[in-house]
Amino acid sequence: MDVSRICAELVAIKSENPPGDTSEVIEYIRNFLDARGIVATVTDTGSGRCNLVTRGSKKPLLLCGHVDVVPALEDGWTHPPYSGTREDGYVWGRGATDMKGGCAAILTACDMFVQESRELPATLAFVCDEETGGEWGIRYLLAHHMISPCDCLIAEPSPARHPCVGQKGLCRLDLKFTGTPGHGSLYPTIGVSAIMEAMEMLAYVKSLHDREFPIDEKLREIIRHSSDVFSEEFRIYEGSDILERVTYNPGVIAGGEKVNIVAQHCTLDLELRIPWGCSIPDLVRDIRAHARHGTIFNETTHLPSFTDPDCDFVRIVCREVERVWGGDVFPILQWAASDARHLRGSGFRVIEYGPGELSTLHGTNERISIVSLEKAVNIYRGVLNAYDKTSELS
Repeated sequence: MDVSRICAELVAIKSENPPGDTSEVIEYIRNFLDARGIVATVTDTGSGRCNLVTRGSKKPLLLCGHVDVVPALEDGWTHPPYSGTREDGYVWGRGATDMKGGCAAILTACDMFVQESRELPATLAFVCDEETGGEWGIRYLLAHHMISPCDCLIAEPSPARHPCVGQKGLCRLDLKFTGTPGHGSLYPTIGVSAIMEAMEMLAYVKSLHDREFPIDEKLREIIRHSSDVFSEEFRIYEGSDILERVTYNPGVIAGGEKVNIVAQHCTLDLELRIPWGCSIPDLVRDIRAHARHGTIFNETTHLPSFTDPDCDFVRIVCREVERVWGGDVFPILQWAASDARHLRGSGFRVIEYGPGELSTLHGTNERISIVSLEKAVNIYRGVLNAYDKTSELS
């Protein structure tokens, strides 16, 4: 089974989120599994937002991937974003790295396993809504008890020799600021500008990046190693700051009524990534105190999370990565968020490991190396073999 062909065919099925219609790509996966005798349930949570979960396995392993992708414009691509072109050793197109390549590797590894007349020692889950928060995807499966806590390998793209075992927390705040209108020529003597109130609060948020938080020494060592990996992968030479400090992004701001009126209204969508050791309730309380004329009308938070790097699950995955890639293999933490946070919050041990070209993620000319796809298949087969021999697990 050619993993690059499966990846190319998945990429060619458009599944942008928004709007989030994954019905066609999930139907492709269902047909693929059905042809191999793997029984699956498909859910449609509305508007074609479909998920798939297989049935029958009693082994404590879940292989998971999302099939939604971020939107892509046609401009700037060497190959059209939904062509799935295979050329120059890559599969090209939106979702090749994030993360239809990982999904293709899962499917190929499972195909090879069942072709040996062996019962698949894992449950598979393919979900529709990772890119916009998971409400209709992994969170739907959890809420409807369609998956149970176990060891979960998410095929998200990762550095080749470094499975990701943890990620920073997340805090998203929607704020509304109210000012006192007046003639623009008299500000700041007359009136209170909602826009300037938002800017003053953002000045405080900027200062949060300088705060330091207490971190367990074992975790600090993993952060140090992770920082080294970031420096190599992304040419980010302050990786430890990213993992140890609050990072922030005022993603959307809108306000004002007219250029010569002191702004009466302003809204701000603010996102913060939260390091270990930082209290999110304390952080939100401080932000609220510095938003003198503002209110928080929507708040979404997730704690930082990680899977014990010394557990048997991490040991097995790292062993298989080392077998295939060689070199120095060790787990790392990451700065971004994924479905892993929802799964860890529900009692799963989660590792993210998959093929991909991280520098092209969400960008133009997104692509994935065919070599990395093939190596991922080999690694996933090794993990399946380990869970087929339950004596290895504790």
